[in-house]
Order: sequence, then structure tokens, then C-alpha cells
Amino acid sequence: MTLLHDDSPQPLSAQVAAWPVRRKVASVIAVLWLLTGIYVVAADQQAVLTRLGKVAEPRVMTGIHLSLPWPIDQVTKLKVQQLQRLIVGGAVSDSVLGRGQPLTSQFLTGDQNIIHLRVAVQYSVGVPAEYLFRAADVPRAVGVIVESELSRRVAAHNVDAVLTTEKVAIQEEVRGAAQKLINDYSLGVLLANVNIESASPPPETADAFRDGASARADSARIVNESQGYSNDVIPKARGAAQQLMETAQAYRQRKIDEAHGDADRFTQVEREYARASEVNGRRLYLETMEQVLPRIKKLIVDGRSNLDLTILRRGDDSKKQ
Repeated sequence: MTLLHDDSPQPLSAQVAAWPVRRKVASVIAVLWLLTGIYVVAADQQAVLTRLGKVAEPRVMTGIHLSLPWPIDQVTKLKVQQLQRLIVGGAVSDSVLGRGQPLTSQFLTGDQNIIHLRVAVQYSVGVPAEYLFRAADVPRAVGVIVESELSRRVAAHNVDAVLTTEKVAIQEEVRGAAQKLINDYSLGVLLANVNIESASPPPETADAFRDGASARADSARIVNESQGYSNDVIPKARGAAQQLMETAQAYRQRKIDEAHGDADRFTQVEREYARASEVNGRRLYLETMEQVLPRIKKLIVDGRSNLDLTILRRGDDSKKQ
């Protein structure tokens, strides 16, 4: 069977009938193309609008917006409130698996010691246009800046300070200096925090560092104990010394008062004695005798009779026996 092909042009009436369909299809396509100029920016996003490859609006805020249809205008949306994380000095997976990265995790301290550090950096998009077009790899650039400032700060401290007391200060110094460099390079990044997650000596010297840390802890404990003992003993000694001083002062004042009293009494007696010296002298003699005579043995002899001295001799002999 032979198939016959009809290559003759369609009738004009058929072509006229097809025109409304083509116009409808073209209208739908045009409407859809115009609708590409409507876009929505979510609450946690900001957008950058480029027109023919150039930045037309560097920061488009939340809401519904209109632009020229694609590809004249293109919109790039970024989550500016989302914190992004990068690791400086070795990846987390390496530390979990026990594999170190000596070339990236070793830092030189001010006292010529090598220390292993792993730092976690959290950042967010600060200026969307700069974040998109200033650097080809923004996370890598941020990591290099933080690593550079970290090396500078670690080199200004000794190893003990980096491992213990100065860790927080170093973190803040690195964040501030790195943020300044990021702003100078216009990377459009806002650093949230720089956290030293791990700080440890090299494995070859870990035992020596642990011994040193233990010695420092013992030293601090002994100093605290001695300080506590000092705080307990010194106030007691000061209290005892103050009490002794007050007792001595009271004794001194009492003796002074007694001396003044005796002097005043003697002065009064002397004044009264001067008024009638004979009478007062006899009275004082009698008062003295009243105090002395009761304490001694007495032998009363009549002055008009003879004294038998054998009595006194016998008395002396009895005393010797």
C-alpha cells in the first residue's frame, strides 16, 4: 500500500483559525514572564537585587517586592539571622577520630612553646552585597583572618596564660581584631563569637605539662591555705596585743593614781604635822608603836626595882634550844 503525502499549503481559513490560539499562548507566556518580577523575602532573610549583572539594590528587606522580569533582574536571598560555623585549627571530625592536623593546629606562644588549638568561629551575614561579591570564598577568608589574629595574640602570651587565665581575654581580642580586618576588607560578615574549644600541649610534652599544671595547682592550694592561716592568726594576735596594751595602760594609770593619792596624803599629813609638830609627832609615834609592839615580845620591868638579868639569860637559852 502506498502512502500519499499531501504537501500542499493549508487553506487560509485554517491559518486564520489558528491565530487566536497562538495569541493566547503568547499572552500566557508574557504574563508568566512578567510574574517573575514578583518575589518574596522571608522574615529571616535579606536579598540583593542585580540588574544586568550589576547591583541595583544591595539590601532588600522582608516583604513582597517587584522587579524587572528575569533575566533582566536577578534576586539572591540570604539568611542573615542564621549563624554559620567554621573551625580554625583542625576539623571536629579529626579530633573525634583522634587524627591531628599539626600544620593547622599548632601555634607558637610567647615563651617559644608549641600549643595545639582548635577554635570555633560563629558568624552571620552583615552586609549581603559585600558577602556575595567581595570574595569568592568568604568562609575561607574569615578563617584565614581569625587564624592570623589568633597566632598574633598567642605569640604575645606564655603557654601557661594561654592554657589557663588568659583564654577568655584572647578570645575577645581575636574577635575584635578579626572583625576590624573583615570590615576593612568589606567581606560583609559579622562575627558572633570566637571560642577556643581545645587548648592542649603537643603529645610529646603532655606529661610534663600535666606535671606542671599539678604543681601549679598544689602551689595555689598551699598559698590559699597559708593565706587562710594568716587571716586566722593575725587578727587573734592583734586582738591579744590590743588587750595586753589596754591592760598595761590600765595598770599604769592605776599606779599613777595610787602614787598621786599617796603623795597627796603625805602632803596633807606633812601640812597638819607642821601646824603642831610636837603633838602630831607624839601621836605618830604612839600610832607607830601601836602597830609595832603587838608583833614583838615585851618584858615590862618596874623602874624602881632591881632587874634580875638571869630571867633574860634563861629566855635566850631557851630560844637557842
